[in-house]
Amino acid sequence: MNKKSVHKLMLVFLILLLIIPSSVMGEETKTNQIEGEDPVFNNVSVHDPSIIKEGDMYYVFGTHIEAAKSKDLMSWTRFTNGYRTPGNALYGDLSANLAESFKWAGENDSDSKGGFAVWAPEIFWNEHYINKDGTKGTYMMYYSTSSTYIRSAIGYAVSKNIEGPYTYVDTIVYSGFTRDEAYDANSVINKKWDNTNIKDLIADGTLTGTRSGWFNSNGSYNNGTFPNAIDANLFYDESGKLWMTYGSWSGGIFILEIDKATGRAIYPGQDGTTADGRLIDRYFGTKISGGFGKSGEGPYVVYDQKMKYYYLYVTTGWLASDGEYNMRVFRSKNPTGPYVDAIGQNAVLPGNVDHSPYGNKIMGHFLFERNVGDPGTGIGYGYLSPGHNSVFYDEKIGKQFLVFHTRFPQRGETHEVRVHQLFINEDGWPVAAPYRYTGEKLEKVNREEIIGDYQFINHGKDISQNLKKAITITLNNDGTISGVNGSWELSDDYNATINIDGKTYNGVFLRQWNSVAGKVGLTFTALSNEGMSIWGIKTIERTDEEIVEIVKNQLDLGDTNAVISNLELPTEGARGTEISWHSSNPEIISEQGIVNRPAVGEENATVTLTATVTKGGATATKTFTVIVLAEKLPMLVAHYTFEHDLSDRTKNVGAGMPTGDRIDKKGGKISYGTGISGQAAIFDGASGIRLPNGLISSNQYSVSLWLNPEQLTDFTTTFFGARTTDSWVSIVPKGPVRAETMVWSGSAWYDAVTGMQIPKNQWSNITFTVDEGKINVYVNGIKKFSGVGFPNVFTTTNATFGLGVNYWDLPYKGLMDELLIYDGLVLSEEEIQTYYGDGDIPRVEEMIHKLIQHFVVNPEIRESLFAQLDNAKRDFEKMEQFHNAGNEVKAKHFEDNGNKKLEQVIKRVEQSSGKHIDEKYAKQLISYIEYSQKN
Repeated sequence: MNKKSVHKLMLVFLILLLIIPSSVMGEETKTNQIEGEDPVFNNVSVHDPSIIKEGDMYYVFGTHIEAAKSKDLMSWTRFTNGYRTPGNALYGDLSANLAESFKWAGENDSDSKGGFAVWAPEIFWNEHYINKDGTKGTYMMYYSTSSTYIRSAIGYAVSKNIEGPYTYVDTIVYSGFTRDEAYDANSVINKKWDNTNIKDLIADGTLTGTRSGWFNSNGSYNNGTFPNAIDANLFYDESGKLWMTYGSWSGGIFILEIDKATGRAIYPGQDGTTADGRLIDRYFGTKISGGFGKSGEGPYVVYDQKMKYYYLYVTTGWLASDGEYNMRVFRSKNPTGPYVDAIGQNAVLPGNVDHSPYGNKIMGHFLFERNVGDPGTGIGYGYLSPGHNSVFYDEKIGKQFLVFHTRFPQRGETHEVRVHQLFINEDGWPVAAPYRYTGEKLEKVNREEIIGDYQFINHGKDISQNLKKAITITLNNDGTISGVNGSWELSDDYNATINIDGKTYNGVFLRQWNSVAGKVGLTFTALSNEGMSIWGIKTIERTDEEIVEIVKNQLDLGDTNAVISNLELPTEGARGTEISWHSSNPEIISEQGIVNRPAVGEENATVTLTATVTKGGATATKTFTVIVLAEKLPMLVAHYTFEHDLSDRTKNVGAGMPTGDRIDKKGGKISYGTGISGQAAIFDGASGIRLPNGLISSNQYSVSLWLNPEQLTDFTTTFFGARTTDSWVSIVPKGPVRAETMVWSGSAWYDAVTGMQIPKNQWSNITFTVDEGKINVYVNGIKKFSGVGFPNVFTTTNATFGLGVNYWDLPYKGLMDELLIYDGLVLSEEEIQTYYGDGDIPRVEEMIHKLIQHFVVNPEIRESLFAQLDNAKRDFEKMEQFHNAGNEVKAKHFEDNGNKKLEQVIKRVEQSSGKHIDEKYAKQLISYIEYSQKN
């Protein structure tokens, strides 16, 4: 778990980041794999999974007290209930049970304010443990509690039943303590060292005293040298001793011996150094990896009896989808190190250096990208930030597994457990299968089967956000490789030796289930003598003619009957197929897909696009008819005032409809109470409002509403608009970043944070504007956020809109009033401040004038209408003057005069409807004039 200070985020963000389950924005399929049939998976979200097997059942336990079980490592079932307490599935009364650990960190404190932070447990069966009743053997759960990126603790609890409940025993390692009394923000916990178990260890003689090096010169914790006490892992060494590795970022990874009978730490008691110069600390133990504040966490050590090595797995980088998480491995002949990589570099860093060259990189960001004509759907197969793994060797079936969580390209912070089989190559290093496990095993591969095209990934050694995309290479019959400068060789049935650019990679050829193609195919995985992993996935053999025909048939531009934004015209298809485009009207749609819509009032445009697909000598064409809609007038699309109903006061669009607890569910009930102006809608926490589709269909818009929340719950939306379930915009009172009120987008994942959280039981105005990717967010008229690069979500004319509900999260509970939605129109900061101050609806007069200007074709009538509107405006200005002077008689006189003139305008428009103005626009103009009268 990453806690580096440059990434120091409030714990609420991490909690939300780590608990977004696959069911929030993904999908699940259920049933087990059946011999001879396609494997089917049931995916679960367990962050930082620790694996164990009990009988014929595999279990994973992870962060935020999540756990799941499976009989085949493919179909998982969750059996926990997160942080619920009392009645917690694993800990019963969570607060009471783990109270001793929570005294230091992890409950309603600092970054965990308002909740819990119980992270990265290690599940372990200890046959030597002596229970209270004198019996031997128990399941041990070594968990972490944390309040900041360095103030944490490792404790443990035990149970004779693997599914719990677990009973607290002790807290054995603390970190983040200070020399003198000190407190973190939003915390009442005194961080001084004597509030940890160190005080008792000194008292009983285990330690002789504190170590001056634990503290910086100012008395703060020296986290550049010493660990953050989280991410425990237990293992037996060859002689039967029990050890615990732990640590995250900060000073690195450490190891302590554990008493098998009690589960408590056996502290060194004295400071020192190892023979190779590594730190030994009296309390924390021996350093085995990392240091100097560099990333590195989730240590996991396994001993391979055949290879006679201890393998240390560590994840480096930041854990989020925009991070660099990647898994690495070192090995040692001794449990306490030194652990080295394939080059022989020590896992403990020599100084404050770039640590990307250290460790064999097993897996990082990757994408086997799907082009038009390739099998499957979507963008292809890939992972983002795979890591914090455990490893399990199943003696019964003779297979070893890498078990980790991962995020995915274009799926935000959704994460799921993945299991890949591990193999030991000829150099004694583990390599991971390219695809997730479906029961495959190593077996003889024929040389002729290997020859062909492969999608190829080189994971490299970098620690970066770079998404490694596959390229095409060919393993030729003569042992050479096309596409890169290399050669290949098969030996001993399945061993692979691949040479690329002078580097030798050793691994295996393996038949695996190709989840994209939906069939078993050949793959390879190998590791270089420099610690770089490569993968290859063989593609289906086809002729150029077959490929061109497949690409042509799959080529699709979606709904082209109402286009309002640029088109994505692919230029490359499967296997290097080239796609070129011709437009019948390049002024409307260019050959690059740039769309120029006809002007307001003009007719829609129809364009024919022709695609030519070419590969080698094969070619084919396909045409598309595209209707490009004319531009619309920027306007106030809707004003929902909630005056005892859900109607739009402008009469532009239809009324809203109550929904159940999700935007796509029926039912629900909306009632009404006192609002910021007149009545307001009351949301009961189980209902929402479905608004008409298509309220916004541009990349320039403004939304404003008043909120008075009774509850503030994670992710809960107030205003929600979505093109698809993967592309949306949401006003969230309690968002995923530090629990701040924010505008959140799930297309390219954008956080427009306000730096604050709106209060409960109090009215607040939230307004945000989007102008071609630039977003501004205002709270009570004050700009709280300004940024660029905001996703263009509303690229269709039928986007979905709702209030208080979305597709996934708890509904809003509280009051909502005065919703304004502008499409094609960006309110200025001054207009927003004025609206907040006096309630005057911005731009109404401007919209009336634009409707007349664009759609009243007779110039005499147009000028007459303008003159009457100006006269009415002067009457209303005089009304305001007399009202302010206290002369209500005169004020009423001019109000009546102004309204009469507006009624004359309406009558004139009605007379001109169908003659000098289109009936649709005449109706819209009348609605705006009537609306202006009411406002």
